[in-house]
Amino acid sequence: MLGYVLRRLIGLIPVLIGVSLVVFFLMRMLPGDVAEMMLRSEASGSVDPAAVAALREQLGLNQPLHVQYLDWVTGLLTLDAGNSAWSGRPVFAEIAERLPMTISLAMMALTISAVIAIPVGILAAVKQDSWIDYLVRSVTVSGLAIPNFWLATLVILGLMVFAGWAPPLGYVQFWQDPLANMQQLFWPAFVIGFGNAAVVARMTRSTMLEVLTEDYIRTAQAKGLGARTTLFVHALRNALLPVLTLLALELGSLLNGTVIMEVIFTLPGIGRYLIDAIFHRDYAVVQAIVVLMAVVFVLLNLLTDILYGALDPRVRYD
Repeated sequence: MLGYVLRRLIGLIPVLIGVSLVVFFLMRMLPGDVAEMMLRSEASGSVDPAAVAALREQLGLNQPLHVQYLDWVTGLLTLDAGNSAWSGRPVFAEIAERLPMTISLAMMALTISAVIAIPVGILAAVKQDSWIDYLVRSVTVSGLAIPNFWLATLVILGLMVFAGWAPPLGYVQFWQDPLANMQQLFWPAFVIGFGNAAVVARMTRSTMLEVLTEDYIRTAQAKGLGARTTLFVHALRNALLPVLTLLALELGSLLNGTVIMEVIFTLPGIGRYLIDAIFHRDYAVVQAIVVLMAVVFVLLNLLTDILYGALDPRVRYD
């Protein structure tokens, strides 16, 4: 197992190099000059080219691209992603302020997804080809087909019309007011979790149907075990193995999926920070967040493989 983990961690290096190269050069290909944008935000008229050149030199943007890239990567190796061009603060410090909110939103969405999807998937498998099964399959297809941003818009409109609720302009920390914090995070988490629940519910239904046809299930039934014991003790334990791995993989997707929800529901998380940084051409911020998301996603994949091996003794990593 240790050798497998080390190989996967070594394999992380070329992935991160590729991600860093792509995001670095894509940001430089976007139209617009961050130095000119910063000066235009302070001046009402035209911008002095000399001032733009001086600011570019101050930000290090006048150097060749390969020098800028090597300086940035060297800083990352020492856990220094540079400073934001607009705020002047260290990028990692600003990310650390916003990361807990994004993680809370993703974890709540994952919890909502699991609470909805697993019981619904089990029920659909037990009631195969009944009206309940057809209803579940119809709802899960809609969950896969409906875009999150459109569902979020419908949720906000519905809450405004029927409950008089709108996304607040300010964000309340959990330790300041837990109830208000949960109210702010619930609806965006529900929108994200609904789409994810569709995938998990279909996986749960498929694995349960497969397990229920196994010989050991028929043996348990022949021994006179009750339907609940057979279902929850013997079938569910084996059917949930791929579901748990899917949930772990989906957590990485949920962290990326919070981007649009944070913008729509005005939540000050990593996703909204990333969108603002792209609009403002804040290179250091965008590059650091994209690389951080890549690291998290790859590590979650590794943890998923380890979890699957721990839960299923038949799996061996040589």
